[in-house]
Amino acid sequence: MLTIELPQDESFDQSKGEFVYFDEMTVKMEHSLVSLSEWERHYKKAFLTDEDKTPEETIYYIKCMALEEISMRDASRIYRNPKTLKQVFDYINDPACATTINEKKEKKGRDIITAEILYYDLIALQIPFEVQYWHLNRLLTLIKVCSIKNEPPKKTSMNERYSRQKAINEMNRAKFGM
Repeated sequence: MLTIELPQDESFDQSKGEFVYFDEMTVKMEHSLVSLSEWERHYKKAFLTDEDKTPEETIYYIKCMALEEISMRDASRIYRNPKTLKQVFDYINDPACATTINEKKEKKGRDIITAEILYYDLIALQIPFEVQYWHLNRLLTLIKVCSIKNEPPKKTSMNERYSRQKAINEMNRAKFGM
């Protein structure tokens, strides 16, 4: 969980021509499948892509991450402050677990991952739905680990089997003096 402290603040609203005052507040946030799902429901597009998010989309995701309802104005305060925005991005990019997976560059499969695909993975891998509140990167790692562990063992090629048998035969010949 990420906790952001917003100090008391004021800014000038150019559209109204007046100063706006903000109280200090604490915002607790979670980068999770739940927040991802809420963002995708609003924008009707995948969040986990290489496509850059607009400022409006980023501000809305900050709002989705908040565990208690916050206004777009308060989410915008987090976005406009370089220090708090860095905290948010550092938190989103944190692996949130100790497990590392060495992925091959040639991996084929789904290019677009949406909330519904992740919920399907939870069901297919029999992962309890409580994990939807976990840090999203930790959840993605769990899904990858479960997928890897559920893969059938790789079949050895005929050449590998012949090589292994040849090595066994040579060891036996040496051992028994044949």
